Amino acid sequence: MPIANRSAAAALGAVAALVLGALAWGVLVERNRFTVRRETLPVLEPGAAPLTVLHLADLHLAPWQHRKQQWVRSLADLNPDVVVNTGDNLGHGDALEALEYALEPLRGIPGVFVHGSNDYFGPEPKNPFAYLLKPSGHSERAATLNTAALESFFEDDLGWHSLNNRAAALLINRTRVEFFGVNDAHRGWDRLEALPGAIEAMHENSEDGEETLAVGVTHAPYRRVLDSFVTHGAEVIFAGHTHGGQVRIPGLPALVTNCDIPNAQASGLSVWEHAQRGAFLNVSAGIGTSIYAPVRFACPPEAVLVTLTSGDFSYS
Repeated sequence: MPIANRSAAAALGAVAALVLGALAWGVLVERNRFTVRRETLPVLEPGAAPLTVLHLADLHLAPWQHRKQQWVRSLADLNPDVVVNTGDNLGHGDALEALEYALEPLRGIPGVFVHGSNDYFGPEPKNPFAYLLKPSGHSERAATLNTAALESFFEDDLGWHSLNNRAAALLINRTRVEFFGVNDAHRGWDRLEALPGAIEAMHENSEDGEETLAVGVTHAPYRRVLDSFVTHGAEVIFAGHTHGGQVRIPGLPALVTNCDIPNAQASGLSVWEHAQRGAFLNVSAGIGTSIYAPVRFACPPEAVLVTLTSGDFSYS
């Protein structure tokens, strides 16, 4: 074989080995390299007691994922004051019992939730490269999940409040946190027109002079939803759905977001600005993946612990 051909074959072999090594890392290691990202936001009134928010997103849980279940159970040791769940909890038609086991230690901790489409429909095989061209579509053949049982577990067992096109206020560490949210915007199930009435009804039970914090919650961080949340006074917004891009090139923004949010804001903490107002935006890279695309690269699975503190300023 000529030297040039041998060099080309060697280079091709090296590239193939690199790709296979990266794939093995993403499937066998990074997909299960669960992490806790910690953020601090100075959004409370001066003198207010801090409160911690455990943000859970995109578990996509399957019954056999025991390592994930145990790790989620361990998050109760973080002693959060409130849990925000931004949807896509189920990754298999028989995953509800596993989810109940994973979240059981969080029982008694106040919480709120919205749904993603994978709280209604099971996963399907899809061409992963199609995500590079446009957000994922929807199939009419997807298995229907037991959403009613999921909601019953969240609301009746865990005591969490649904924010699917709704609003709810919780008194946490002497601060009234006013949550409002929407159902899955990726499916077009967000009803932004319902928010003003829901927020107004929530305000009817407020007291004059009470310290409040407005928080928006969505599964998919579409621009229309984020803009609406800011318009309605949200100071903090929680979202998931993007998986942080799931497979990334180290040091670069996400390649895809599966929605219309800018790629640079596909995960992590940023500020969303609209109409000369802004809110902190926390997009979780999520905890799981579809069982048909079980790989992560340069984007480990995460839960997020956000500590909300007062905006006090001290001078030394």
